[in-house]
Amino acid sequence: MSDRVTHTGEVWLWTSATSPGSWHFLTIDGAAGEAIAAHEAMRRLEFGSGRGFGSVKVRVRLGKSEWATSVFPSSDHGGFILPLKAAIRKAEGITEGGEVTAELELL
Repeated sequence: MSDRVTHTGEVWLWTSATSPGSWHFLTIDGAAGEAIAAHEAMRRLEFGSGRGFGSVKVRVRLGKSEWATSVFPSSDHGGFILPLKAAIRKAEGITEGGEVTAELELL
């Protein structure tokens, strides 16, 4: 059985002065972030080690789009960050600063 969380938040853009690329993310914090952290801790106890960078595999539903990815812990943003790839942003009309609701199945 897997855990599920839902979170609504603002999409933000990561850029770097030394890298030409940029990435869009949704920070998963609050109760949803705590649930992901607890899930990651239980998986680490169950299997004896965690996944790379403390990531957690997820299946995401955002609007009509659904995809598999991972969320990553971020102390800078106070929770986990969900990358939003270009194809999903285009399909759902998502832009920087927009508010979205993501449903995550923790795998």
